[in-house]
Amino acid sequence: MQDKNQTTIDYRAMVAADIEHVPLQCQGSTTALHERIADVGASAILAFDGEQHVAQLQFRRYDEKLRSPDGLWDPLYWGDFGAHAPQLPHATLAVFCFHVGQLEDSEARDSRYQGRGIGLAMLDYFIRWAEVREFAAIIAKFTPAPRAVMSFMGGQPEASYAERGFVTHASWVDEQLRSVIGEKLILGDDVVADSAATVGCCVKRLED
Repeated sequence: MQDKNQTTIDYRAMVAADIEHVPLQCQGSTTALHERIADVGASAILAFDGEQHVAQLQFRRYDEKLRSPDGLWDPLYWGDFGAHAPQLPHATLAVFCFHVGQLEDSEARDSRYQGRGIGLAMLDYFIRWAEVREFAAIIAKFTPAPRAVMSFMGGQPEASYAERGFVTHASWVDEQLRSVIGEKLILGDDVVADSAATVGCCVKRLED
């Protein structure tokens, strides 16, 4: 696929053979990762610039009872919808975090790969991948719209999902996120409006 900077970025699903060769941050233990791949067929959509890993979009089977033990600071946050979690078919996948600009297994991100549509290209690839494999639905937690907050969290805003046919199920103010935005001055101000800390749950049905 050609991005707007005229660099060819290749996308594919992450399989068991990739486990020792790509970053595993936020993927959990290798045992759990092998089990997840065996269960749904992959655990992420990977992006490569030549042979260099530059991004990944992680996903897992949806579990409405899943809860994060540390809120925003644990990868399970992306699959934790609390009381807002809808009942969905077992064949539903949950979008987890986007790691755009990840060249190695660390929190460092290369800005050369950010702002180029790679995250959305991975999402589009993931939707097609799930459709071909006849999954019933995809669920995602969307981030607040301000780009600084979206980038900090490693997700996508509601509009990006709506453009791809996702329907919003619920939205709420994440008080932990509000505190973090203020403490880290992510928006340059410690007074954080509700809109800057509003996250939500959206669903795309694939079986219709």
